[in-house]
Amino acid sequence: MKTGLTTKILPADEAGVKEAARCLAAGRLVAFPTETVYGLGADATNAAAIAHLYEAKGRPLFNPLISHVAGFEAARRLGRFDAVACALAQAFWPGPLTLVLPKRPDCGVAELATAGLDTIAVRVPAHPTAHAILAALGKPVVAPSANLSGHVSPTSAAHVKSDLEGRIDLIMDGGPVAVGVESTIVGCFGSPMLLRPGGVPREEIERVLDRPLKQAPADADSDGAQPLAPGMLTSHYAPRAKVRLNARSLKPGEALLAFGKPDVAGREHAAATMNLSESGDLAEAASHLFGYLRMLDATNAHTIAVMPIPPHGLGEAINDRLRRAAAGRE
Repeated sequence: MKTGLTTKILPADEAGVKEAARCLAAGRLVAFPTETVYGLGADATNAAAIAHLYEAKGRPLFNPLISHVAGFEAARRLGRFDAVACALAQAFWPGPLTLVLPKRPDCGVAELATAGLDTIAVRVPAHPTAHAILAALGKPVVAPSANLSGHVSPTSAAHVKSDLEGRIDLIMDGGPVAVGVESTIVGCFGSPMLLRPGGVPREEIERVLDRPLKQAPADADSDGAQPLAPGMLTSHYAPRAKVRLNARSLKPGEALLAFGKPDVAGREHAAATMNLSESGDLAEAASHLFGYLRMLDATNAHTIAVMPIPPHGLGEAINDRLRRAAAGRE
């Protein structure tokens, strides 16, 4: 239910950045672009603002949030970096990698943001608008995807407006994002663990570490356990339509989410078709994923049939998001 707020939309220019920082400092909610997806920002040190964010998204309180900061030194004030964490930060920051670290007791981030865990998720985003807002505010900002909880993540300001108009104060319009899937999350407590595949492929991380990443349980909440990081709930990133994976034929009334050559029986009868990448480029497919899911969902097809996606590179993150979108709905 909308709260009756008037949601302003501003361009991502210098004046817009100043207004965004002013709103965040006042405890208000601001959606802004990162290189991965649009994030919904709140001052990470303000528990009341974070509570408002959970309410606006309809997000479960046990699901932790990522604290975004402007640089490595700011990140070191939040969490404890071992040699592994330092190596990953040096290799991939700023960029689409989140590190989950032992939390410093004096970090200042509200307990509500870490969902009571003794760890904290931290990222240094690469998008110039996100960096400018963080630098102007001078505080960490929690910024989960700027959509209703569990819905398809937003890759444009229009997607944010569709989900959150009337619930938040400001949307910064920086155009479409570059990566299109959320950050990769690596746990740096004990052996490094892949908690969520994302914008940095597993292979690149393992190349830096010169060893394989430990694999986290696929569904953090399947046994009632609290998730260690965002994006680990079994059902997530979901359109209203059902999602059917690894489709090699189309059923009547289904929409088709294709990849590469659309060699699918019955595709001429599709309610609608979008191709993530006709050339089979996984980076292009990732950038289109959430936007195309939203477009197919808008056709009111009862089911979105998805062609197989290769599991390597960014395909691991794409398949993770699609599997969670389909969970309990196929």
